[in-house]
Amino acid sequence: MRQKFHLSSVSLISGLLLCCALNGFAQNREKFVISAKAGGINAVTGQASVHAKGESDWQQLMITDDLEAGDRVRTANDGRVEILLNPGSYLRLGGNSEVELSNNSLANLEFRLIRGTAIVEATGVEETQLLINISTPHTRLAIDRQGLYRLNVVPNDATELIVRKGRVILGDTNTKIKGGNKVVFFATAVSIAKLTDQDKKFEKTVPVETWSKDRAEMLAKANRRINNRMLTSAFASFNSNDFFYGFRRSGFWFYNSSSSCYTFLPFGYTNSPYGASYPTTIYGGYGYTGGGRGYPPVAGGSNGSYPGGTGGGTASGGSGGSGSYSAPVRTMPTMPAPSAPSMAAPRDPDSGQRVRASPERP
Repeated sequence: MRQKFHLSSVSLISGLLLCCALNGFAQNREKFVISAKAGGINAVTGQASVHAKGESDWQQLMITDDLEAGDRVRTANDGRVEILLNPGSYLRLGGNSEVELSNNSLANLEFRLIRGTAIVEATGVEETQLLINISTPHTRLAIDRQGLYRLNVVPNDATELIVRKGRVILGDTNTKIKGGNKVVFFATAVSIAKLTDQDKKFEKTVPVETWSKDRAEMLAKANRRINNRMLTSAFASFNSNDFFYGFRRSGFWFYNSSSSCYTFLPFGYTNSPYGASYPTTIYGGYGYTGGGRGYPPVAGGSNGSYPGGTGGGTASGGSGGSGSYSAPVRTMPTMPAPSAPSMAAPRDPDSGQRVRASPERP
């Protein structure tokens, strides 16, 4: 016989479960606040599902999911999904689309767009080589530079690649396609042409484009809301040699709890291809500089100052954007935790005593 529960009991149980979930997040957030891993789900709107490699069924995609190699994601007509690639690069999936994360290692990162539309926003230093490998039913290619890219796949027809900014290397011929070009891959032919004014106007009408641009602005704001206290707390226990050295070309993913998402924390001041700035940076990290310890992470000022500038205070930011996002409890790898570099104050040349500066206000 099926038991009956009173509404008050159900509400109580639901409340307890929610409290446990939030408590679990609070205990784990600091542990996973810094990441250089690809495959994290950073935003989901509408209907989206995931098919884990080796599983038989599709499951509802959650904001807390981390994709592994071989996992697939698909969206309904109203679905939108943002997936973290290498730090600074976002894959945004449009409606009625399907993608597989073929390889989630940063050294050989690759995804396969099976059908539908995807936008890649690659933020970083202009000359940094990214090599985000992409395959479709019709071709293979690699995103080589920071920029803005859109792919559209009709499985039995063709793959369309729009390079608005940046550079792509075609897999079969190693041909380099620069920004301002469109490439269409058919079963037996390839067409390359300059983007016309009509093409550029059309790009603004693509349904996922508006969402992608809004996300880019929100993530840049999340970067501007990172302050010195957050950085000091996040980096205090991480290995300065192994962790920083491996990903020094771009930066890290940084979880900003006030914005409920990961944002890009670059090593130097940079802009999104959409134009929004990322003023909060890691100037030298805890890495080695000229044989000695470098400077600790510093949050850029609200004026987006670079090392040597007058900034360095807590950055101000706008609102966290529209929509609500659950705070994820992720399964990012735990980093080694040696002692942080000595931050002892300098000695007074006359007295020999330590001279301590007044503490910075939060």
